Order: sequence, then C-alpha cells, then structure tokens
Amino acid sequence: MFMVKADELTDKRVLILGLARQGVAMARFAAEVGASVIVSDIRGADELQSNLEALADLSIQTVLGHHPMSLLDRVDLIVVSGGVPLELPLLVEAKRVGLPVTNDSLEFIKRVPCPVVGITGSAGKTTTTALTGAMVKSTGRKTWIGGNIGRPLIPELTEIKPDDLVVQELSSFQLELWTLSPSVAAVLNITPNHLDRHRNMKAYINAKARILDYQSSEDIAVLSKDDPGARDLSGRVHGRLRFFSMNTPVEDGAYLEDGVLYISDGFQQRKICHSSEIPLRGRHNILNVLSAVVLADSVGVPIGSIHKAIVHFKGVPHRLEEVAVINGVQYINDSIATAPERAIAALESFSKPIILLAGGRDKDMVWTTWAEKVLTNTRGIILFGDL
Repeated sequence: MFMVKADELTDKRVLILGLARQGVAMARFAAEVGASVIVSDIRGADELQSNLEALADLSIQTVLGHHPMSLLDRVDLIVVSGGVPLELPLLVEAKRVGLPVTNDSLEFIKRVPCPVVGITGSAGKTTTTALTGAMVKSTGRKTWIGGNIGRPLIPELTEIKPDDLVVQELSSFQLELWTLSPSVAAVLNITPNHLDRHRNMKAYINAKARILDYQSSEDIAVLSKDDPGARDLSGRVHGRLRFFSMNTPVEDGAYLEDGVLYISDGFQQRKICHSSEIPLRGRHNILNVLSAVVLADSVGVPIGSIHKAIVHFKGVPHRLEEVAVINGVQYINDSIATAPERAIAALESFSKPIILLAGGRDKDMVWTTWAEKVLTNTRGIILFGDL
C-alpha cells in the first residue's frame, strides 16, 4: 500500500504514451499521487511483459497494439515517452483540441525541491553529466544523477531534499516539450543529429535551446566557445553566461592553456590540473572535462574536489570503453558513437592501427567526412549493417 500525497495530478485522468523506462516511471508516479492512469503502447503484451509486471501492483488500464483516437475523450493530460514522435496523429489531434502534452522530465523539474544542473548537447552529455555528478558528490553533498542517463528521476522525488543537487542529462526529445529551465544549464555542442525525428536543423536547435529559454536573470548558462552551434545560442541567455574552450582563454568559465586547465570567474584564474592528469582518452574528452569544471564551479564545488573527481573518473560504459585485451589486441566499445562528429572524435583519439567495426541505423546525417577519416585512420573496416 502507498499513501497518496496531494499533487496537481491527483484525481486527473492521465494517458502515458510509450511503456519503456520513462513510461513505467511516470505511470507509477501518476498512480501513486492518485491519478487515473491509462498506458498505451504500439507494442503488444508479449513484448512488454517485464514492463507490465513492474506496474502489476497498481490499478492501471492498458491499451496495447495501437493508439486509438478515442483515448482523447478519456483523459485530461498526455505524458509522452522520449521515443514517441510528436507527429503521431493522436498527439497532433491532442494539440488541435488543446489537450496538454508533457513528459516525465518536465513533470520532475516542476516538482523537484532542490537546484538542478541540466546538460544537453549532440555529444558528450553522458560523460559530462556523470563527471559533474562525481565532482559534486566528492564534496559530500547528496547528488542525484539521471534523466537521459541511466534512469528517470521522477520516482526519486519523495527522497530528494532541498539541500541536495540534481544533475540531469537532457535529450532533444525531452526538451522539445519543456516550459521550464534548470537554474544551471549547459549546451555542450550542436551538430546534426536525430534529423529523422526533428525534420531539420532549425527544429533540432530550437529543441536544444529550450534548456536556456526559461532561465531567469539569476540563473547560469554554460556554452562551448569552440562549437559554433552552442556559441550561437549566446543571444538566448537570460542570466550569467559562462564559456568553456580548448582554443582560447575565456573571461568567465574554463579553458585549456599550455596543457593546463583553468577556471576563471571574471576576476581571477585558478589552476585545476594538467591535461595529462585526465584519464579519459581523446581531445573531445578534455572538452567534456572543461564543461564539467564550469558546471561544478557554478554550484560551489571547490577546486580540490573538482581535481579529485577528474583524476579518479574512469568514464562511462560504451564510450571508448576498454572491454578486453586478447593476445595483445585491445578491444574498445564506442557504440554510443551514432553521429559522424562523435565517431570522428573516437577515431582521432587513437595513434595505433585500428580495425573498425561499424554499422547501425542511419539518422539522416551526412557521413562523408567520417568516411574520409576512416580511410586515413584505420587499417581495415568491418561493416555489419543495421542490426
């Protein structure tokens, strides 16, 4: 049994579209605050068995195999999981009739009682989120890490205290519905990605920029000075603007100079560490470290804690992750590299001969530069297609 706590969803009729991780988390939260919940997924019960079992203790209706228009007459609010496109006919009709559409990450930030650091970008989000969280944790402050990385955070709401800190990774799929912004927000970079979902770069950029659009003059925005896509969002910043750069010193933010990482607040520069102390492979990971340095500094993490977290951080799974060394051959898993820029950065991080295994689903992106890099940076390639 659970106790119903008063919430704006109490006694509302809520439709959850998509029963993956986010849908399960949101369905449970809505039911536990006293909403009447319907879950709809285009997949059948056999494919969703484990997810349905996770909700078996709750009184939740399910509509599986399709999304009938009749659902709109039965609900007050729709919560969309990340994998559900907003062009879905049911959602187009919901917008036409004025039915509110939201997602679990927005519902979380509307309710969370503590400050939030939000991180988005086309590449590097997960590494930066995990490292920023490690920096904050090294101070002893209770830190909640989630969002697009690992797990939805909405089930944790009852445990989060005002003195805690949330570090939340946010995808463009999540942000395209946001009407709030975190108090500290970072856009690491913007390069073509997910154009199969967003149709064009303008729509993709606007989705990313929503992390900044609702900040106040008291909030902090962190942008890459080296990436044109992120830098061009400077005009949408409402509060303090901080940069990070590998190419040039910045007045307010973090930068690399002569192999040393520094943090500046506009008045003084402080040394963080030498780039050789970073255990992560590749120049792109120096950028990830610089972004995490600015974010951690923005929430008051001292230099010593920042340095400690950097030198002990071993990275996250699927990102240039060493999985084995067999007969002297090193096997690296970089399966997260599903965009050209990310895959190129990985190739450039090796000086030894590479045999590349590549494949997967295309997201309507241009792979010409990547193909040229493969010709110069590998000794062989094995293509396995769309699995």
